[in-house]
Amino acid sequence: MNQYILAIDQGTTSSRAILFNYDGSIHATSQQEFTQHFPKDAWIEHEPGDIWSSVLQTCRHVIQDNNVDVADIGSIGITNQRETTLVWDRKTGEPVYNAIVWQDRRTAAYCESLNEAGYADMIADKTGLLIDPYFSATKLRWILNEVPGVRERAEKGELVFGTVDTFLLWNLTGGRSHLTDATNASRTLLFNIHSQSWDEELLSLFDIPASMLPEVLDSSDDFGSLDADILGKPIPVYGVAGDQQAAMVGQTCFKPGMAKSTYGTGCFLMLNTGDKPLRSEHRLLTTVAYRINGKPTYALEGSIFIAGATIQWLRDGLQLIENAKDAEPLAVQTDVDHGVYLVPAFTGLGAPHWDPNARGAIFGLTRDTGIKEIVTAGLQAVCYQTKDLQKAMEEDGERPIALRVDGGMVANNWVLQFLADVLGATVDRPEIIETTALGAAYLAGLKAGVFSSLDDLASRWRCEHRFEPVMTKEKRDGLYAGWVKAIDKVQS
Repeated sequence: MNQYILAIDQGTTSSRAILFNYDGSIHATSQQEFTQHFPKDAWIEHEPGDIWSSVLQTCRHVIQDNNVDVADIGSIGITNQRETTLVWDRKTGEPVYNAIVWQDRRTAAYCESLNEAGYADMIADKTGLLIDPYFSATKLRWILNEVPGVRERAEKGELVFGTVDTFLLWNLTGGRSHLTDATNASRTLLFNIHSQSWDEELLSLFDIPASMLPEVLDSSDDFGSLDADILGKPIPVYGVAGDQQAAMVGQTCFKPGMAKSTYGTGCFLMLNTGDKPLRSEHRLLTTVAYRINGKPTYALEGSIFIAGATIQWLRDGLQLIENAKDAEPLAVQTDVDHGVYLVPAFTGLGAPHWDPNARGAIFGLTRDTGIKEIVTAGLQAVCYQTKDLQKAMEEDGERPIALRVDGGMVANNWVLQFLADVLGATVDRPEIIETTALGAAYLAGLKAGVFSSLDDLASRWRCEHRFEPVMTKEKRDGLYAGWVKAIDKVQS
């Protein structure tokens, strides 16, 4: 009898393989970091080979290191860093250029020209997105135009495009599956979220050959089977979703008004809006939360580019701490109103500001400022940015009825208490905080028949700790006002 679902969680800074038992608990995990490449200011790339080899090795390690029989793995789910763009040869699988990462801002000038030319409303109407370097289409256009010979090869039908999920599926299945799911497709600027299909007008605008695009399936669907030589058995891939949507599924936010916020490299607050896509008037994104049995469910999303990466920078860039875990005891020793504001706009600002030219800064430094104040300001910045998103959602008439949090940073109790305080809202941390991988496993398990329905999944969610706000409204508003001033100063 099968007893495991293998979740592949391919993130921005590392790849992980997690084996879930059929009751949704974690049996074993393996993780591997890989190198980030910064060839120019605000350019961020990954070696495609690093993405693939880290996934392959973590999958093999989680099986071998835990003496798991591959025959006991019934299905696989994939979740991935979204928007990151790859192009490779249809026959050989050889990439033509590095993966251009979602944080990359090299197409900012082109995006500005599209906005100036008046395309913003048309694109928002079709895709639910804003014109920004964040999304895949302008990255793909850059590869086609700037890498010698690539456009000619693409127009001959020799090359294919994919986000990371598609690239992994291609390699896992020996090139048989050139597929994606609706959640990843909805982040490309090329997918019409109303018709649930690639849009000819958008393909023409960005000058993208339609032959390059993958077929779009449901998030819980048959994506093909692994080559037997990958893990020793042709296991079916039954679930695929972009990381934030997978976390939405893992948090079982299946009813309108339910929201989750994920704190990884970036921070992403996503609110379920049901079967109707809600157009934001405050620069939030409308996206596909998941698509099951051909029926899309939509969400309103606020995307913050830098969250956990702030702590990574404090550790690796400034070397103020040796380990991310060192940040919490420093914050515990520090007054919340220490006067320092760190704005981590290292690659511009995401929602609701959408300023690709903004850059990071630290304000309020005095002779009394030390390491603990700067580190605490970095933690607070993540919470203030979430407050920005909360206010934008409220102005759209959609205040979340509950906030479920996940991601690496939520192990930090100080952060979650300050988050509850600055939001003035209850924050729930689940028993399983690996909800991104769990969501991929849930989607695969639904297709495999391990789980019977979304209601079945919802019944499995458990709260590990609830954080209630204790800060006065006056203090909360005062702290946030200082943040707003700091944000204003870094905008271009």
